[in-house]
Amino acid sequence: MKEAFKLGLVINPFAGLGGQAALKGSDGLAHEALAMGIEPRAHERVRQALERIEPWRERLRLFCAPGAMGEDLLASMGFDYEVVGELSTAETTAADTERMVRLLQECDLDLLLFAGGDGTARDVCNSIQPGQLALGIPAGVKIHSGVYAVNPRAAGELVALLLQGELVRLGEAEVRDIDEDAFRQGSVRTRHYGELSVPEEGRFVQQVKQGGREQETLVLDDVAAWLQELQDDVDGWIFGPGSTNLGLLEAMGLQGTLLGVDVVRNGELILADATEAQLWELVSQGAWRILVTAIGGQGHILGRGNQQISPRVLEAVGLDNLFVVATKTKLRTLQGRPFLVDTGDADLDQRLTGLRRVLSGYREEMLYPVSWKAEAE
Repeated sequence: MKEAFKLGLVINPFAGLGGQAALKGSDGLAHEALAMGIEPRAHERVRQALERIEPWRERLRLFCAPGAMGEDLLASMGFDYEVVGELSTAETTAADTERMVRLLQECDLDLLLFAGGDGTARDVCNSIQPGQLALGIPAGVKIHSGVYAVNPRAAGELVALLLQGELVRLGEAEVRDIDEDAFRQGSVRTRHYGELSVPEEGRFVQQVKQGGREQETLVLDDVAAWLQELQDDVDGWIFGPGSTNLGLLEAMGLQGTLLGVDVVRNGELILADATEAQLWELVSQGAWRILVTAIGGQGHILGRGNQQISPRVLEAVGLDNLFVVATKTKLRTLQGRPFLVDTGDADLDQRLTGLRRVLSGYREEMLYPVSWKAEAE
């Protein structure tokens, strides 16, 4: 049985009210729009998205904000869900959105789904943790931010791809908002507020058809170029064994070992075929990242041929600093089966279970599931 996909939901129930009222937005004007008889439509927009994922609801573990911010809609649709937090009043505010986003992230979400407009995206951006995957369901008057799906149905279809274990590219998208007061005076002024990590539509099959077979050496050159750009961010990189990582090192002009663990700092190979004790001594100080690859066709990323990368080494480096590199061709050989982990520490294996980012090209990442056990046929 597959691990449940943890999906969080938060809705701005007043999003879009200012549109039909010709108020050029809803920020601070929800009461005025309601007084004009405008009916809230945010729930209907989210319903359209959720209808697309209903066939896979058994794979979901849903967490939501209370009341009109999520709970009411999920209850009406018959979903199983867990509510986080409480609302002090029925009249929700931007502060409620920010607080709910913080609480939902404590549930270790695979994806945060939120509904609103650019103002809501700003609230999410203010509270989200680096690296937390998020996606917006467009429900507001103005949508200048790139973190929203093109429509609610597209948002649902994108979540459905994740639930089915399809390859979905990740990207960083801008959160922008417009000055509503200036807009109401006929002036369009947008401002960049930040970025969110978002899933993008998976076009894996289409790309293969257009470009022919993926050339692994070219992909490794691309990933190597990206890794070299990232080297300034950390003290160094620990490369696990395997032909993919060896190819990366060679693309960086370094002579690594096929079956050993190699350590790179400042663009130079400082340790070849390292032991666990040597790695432990290194990671006890400074910031490090670990890069492993999957055994082709089998899928193990930890516990097969790389036991030097032990549980204590992984814990010292931090699970957020564990990266997987795999070409899309290699991912296809797994036929949807998850990456496997067998570190020897059952608790650690459980914490590694879930979706993990996979480096698959130059500044290109994919999401792929990791499990401590092989999935049932």
